[in-house]
Amino acid sequence: MHQETWSKVSVVLFDRQIVHLDRLSTDLRGKTGKALNRAEIIRALIDGLLDSGMDINSSASEADLRARVARRLGTPYR
Repeated sequence: MHQETWSKVSVVLFDRQIVHLDRLSTDLRGKTGKALNRAEIIRALIDGLLDSGMDINSSASEADLRARVARRLGTPYR
């Protein structure tokens, strides 16, 4: 299943985030016939951020980090 060592962690997500993750998974399955589960999507997002080289050390808060990531991805922060 996993090609590297891993640890199981618990994180708190907002209901709206869970709904969106589930929609992403369902939409992907509908378009490609393949599914990514929540954990796979979350891991991909984290690795994408880490691989981007984006400096997040000066982020003052979760909201600030979210806004920086959204700008980097070319979407306005809501």
